[in-house]
Amino acid sequence: QAQLVESGGGSVLDGGSLRLSCAASGRIYSSSVMAWFRQAPGKEREFVALIRWHSGSRLYADSVKGRFIISKDNPANTMYLQMNSLKPEDTAVYYCARGSQYSSSAADYNGWGQGTRVTVAS
Repeated sequence: QAQLVESGGGSVLDGGSLRLSCAASGRIYSSSVMAWFRQAPGKEREFVALIRWHSGSRLYADSVKGRFIISKDNPANTMYLQMNSLKPEDTAVYYCARGSQYSSSAADYNGWGQGTRVTVAS
């Protein structure tokens, strides 16, 4: 399967914005569900958002709803996460993931990127 590589992380101030990318080295099949998760220091991996590749159906965690937007570019085999109104609580390593189930559970995903770090300072 395609390798996933995240990019776009960095350090921003409270209220700032970042755009994360998840690029697949090969084709993302139409049956796939692509998702973003994050993991803060000392905490378990947390669901952020997902998108069904063929339909564009989306699901967001309550903590990011209204602030983050997940999107995709099918021909480019790339998924994005536009993060607006960032808060210090959003500080984490962000991972993209590929699975076959419409699920917010990390256990249902079997393809993962290495992660990109996001730091939001107050």
